[in-house]
Amino acid sequence: MFSSTQARSSARRSRAAVISVAVGAAVMVTAVVGFLGDQQSAASVVSATPEAPAPPPQEAGPGADGSVPDGVTVFDGDIPAVANLHADLLAALRQAATAAADDGITFVVTSGWRSAAYQDQLLSDAVAEYGSAAEAARWVATADTSPHVQGAAIDVGPWAAMTWLSEHGTAYGLCQVYANEPWHYELRPDAVDAGCPAQYADPTDDPRMQP
Repeated sequence: MFSSTQARSSARRSRAAVISVAVGAAVMVTAVVGFLGDQQSAASVVSATPEAPAPPPQEAGPGADGSVPDGVTVFDGDIPAVANLHADLLAALRQAATAAADDGITFVVTSGWRSAAYQDQLLSDAVAEYGSAAEAARWVATADTSPHVQGAAIDVGPWAAMTWLSEHGTAYGLCQVYANEPWHYELRPDAVDAGCPAQYADPTDDPRMQP
């Protein structure tokens, strides 16, 4: 049997154990609440962080306006001045260029497709060079009427290529259109059988160029 002193001592130990467990539980609850609070705060910071800005758009590459680097041929399909030509015109040019190569002739593209902005620039330069809009019109069309902007014309060089085309271009439907521009060729499919039509003296003589 326990004495009364032992009973009181045992009761005190039991109360101390209960208090200890309660304190420990309280500490644990406080820690969990603190941890959850920290997680919520971190989530708020992440959600409030703005997205990274999109990278700036890349600038257009060289020749995107239709300007032509030196040495470009009709086979350089990665150059916009060539790639944006009408498919039938480009096919005829490549057939002719392949035949001309057997004669040691290379077709160099001095101008092909042009953007409207580039055409406007060329016309402005021509007005400054020739002194008037009327004289400039004999050499450079407006963006609204130019077959270059439409992808329907090509200027070739050197003189050997122009000479070859003047003699053999008809067989491929390639015709010189203006008497003052021996480098300017367009596709006339009927020319294969009927021959090229008469040339205009210059672009101002061409009905397509009239406002």
